[in-house]
Amino acid sequence: MTDIKLLNEKIQCESAFVDMLQMEVSKVIIGQKYMVERLLIGLLSNGHVLLEGVPGLAKTLSIKTLAASIQAKFQRIQFTPDLLPADVIGTMIFNQKNGEFTVRKGPIFANFILADEINRAPAKVQSALLEAMQERQITIGENTHKLDEPFLVLATQNPIEQEGTYPLPEAQVDRFMLKIKIDYPNRDEERLIMRQNLTDFQPQAKSVVNPADILKARSVVQEVYMDEKIEKYILDIVFATRKPKDYKLDKLTNLINYGASPRASIYLALGAKAFAFIKRRGYVIPEDVRAVCHDVLRHRIAVTYEAEAENVTSENIVDDILNTVEVP
Repeated sequence: MTDIKLLNEKIQCESAFVDMLQMEVSKVIIGQKYMVERLLIGLLSNGHVLLEGVPGLAKTLSIKTLAASIQAKFQRIQFTPDLLPADVIGTMIFNQKNGEFTVRKGPIFANFILADEINRAPAKVQSALLEAMQERQITIGENTHKLDEPFLVLATQNPIEQEGTYPLPEAQVDRFMLKIKIDYPNRDEERLIMRQNLTDFQPQAKSVVNPADILKARSVVQEVYMDEKIEKYILDIVFATRKPKDYKLDKLTNLINYGASPRASIYLALGAKAFAFIKRRGYVIPEDVRAVCHDVLRHRIAVTYEAEAENVTSENIVDDILNTVEVP
């Protein structure tokens, strides 16, 4: 039996750095608490994050600030239509002095990778990212190089402008743990943003955590207690996307092309544990699962043409599932 009291005390102690991290990020980023919290969930769960929002919502700045708050190597890659795989992962360079090929490592060899406007690069560049995202390694020539931990791909994409963009392959989209949709700040937040940017002093985030702390926190997140009833709840949600009739959701049958993959179950469980950790709890409750459900599932449910004709999105489908599946 898991001693919940001891686990709670341990997590209270181990999760203290989360508050420090959020405070540092909030010095630079005004508002967008939802986005920052989800970035932390991805970081603690060893999962990549896809950010979608219109230009100017501090997507790039948030990722740069989070990287600055952690003493880790940060690289930004601006994805463009003429980008080549070698520009991302590196290549073999011929050394004329000794007549040998040497490896010139690309920007992917860092802890935090900001893939800015990821949908602007063609499929061959996306395929170069797949191995790094899944296996945490890069193959250049005949040699395979392990990437340093923590390794996190934080990608952004603009949902408005579709000219000159390439749809991301389904296999790659599924490798992102979370897809976060970002909205505009409220009126008070925007006033503060405006004032902050009209002064000479621009706040900078200091590093308050090192990579070793993150790796230690990840192992503690794994220890967060999850009851069998919560596991059943997660499986019910995921299976309802595949076989809606079994859950009295007949109306969704013609709206879902295909449901969520097994990665959804894994990431729902991991995300719920990370959310409990951030909330300084040693056990998962159903609200933790519901809190991360939209971010984990919105890019894993493919809707039919019929759903598109009726303006039904994957988020509407997740809402229906959460309203119908019995909560433990």
